[in-house]
Amino acid sequence: MSYVTSNQPTGTPTWIELDVTDLRRAKDFYAALFGWEYRAGAPGAGQYTLCLLRGRPVAGLMPVTEPAAPASSSAGLWRVYLATDDCDGTAKRVTDAGGTVFQGPQDVGDRGRAALVTDPGGAEFGLWEGRARLGCEIVNEPGSLVRNDLTTPDAGPARAFYPAVFDFTLDSNEDLPGVDFSFLRRPDGHEIGGIMSVPDAPSAAWQTLFEVADADAAVERALAAGGTAGTPADNVYVRMAEITDPFGNSFQVGARPRSGE
Repeated sequence: MSYVTSNQPTGTPTWIELDVTDLRRAKDFYAALFGWEYRAGAPGAGQYTLCLLRGRPVAGLMPVTEPAAPASSSAGLWRVYLATDDCDGTAKRVTDAGGTVFQGPQDVGDRGRAALVTDPGGAEFGLWEGRARLGCEIVNEPGSLVRNDLTTPDAGPARAFYPAVFDFTLDSNEDLPGVDFSFLRRPDGHEIGGIMSVPDAPSAAWQTLFEVADADAAVERALAAGGTAGTPADNVYVRMAEITDPFGNSFQVGARPRSGE
């Protein structure tokens, strides 16, 4: 079990949320897929809904009247928030490094302080300075967040931007020959994700990978609940599949190799 009991170090993916136009149907779909339960985010937070695994928050659903504009890199994707112990200071580093702050920094009740920003390539992400709410309290196990990676048609600006903002270091990946991928590591050496160059990608965007126990079974559940899915495929790390929920939001699921395989 991977419980998070304190704020994550700066730069670590710490929270994910999804804009949804039909909260009831979204809750039904993700409950069927991941076994999530739900509760209201907080008094005064409107219909913001926390997604729970064993009673602990693992994600959020944000009801909206219209989906994000197609030009937005977050349209149809889960939004990732990177941890910071100083939201205002990190927001300034974002702009100093060529990014844009388009919302905040602002307090979110007593729960934390947040900002929404884009990197120089237009990829949107959030900053989260946790207070009463840490972020995801379970990670790296079935039904929870396991990884976020940036895909971008032009990796150069991103590989300069994220180290400048978060003091990340970059490592090449020898496990995926022919793939232009760089690991992002915190100053303590911990890997938080990576940057993948995809020249024909329509835009730069942060992708979300959820862990599942069985990728093939997860695809079957997604299809039965009204989503669509690609065929699961193996790589050197996991067996993965692309899933799209009934509202057009895409993400990936991945299952670790079984012991002995």
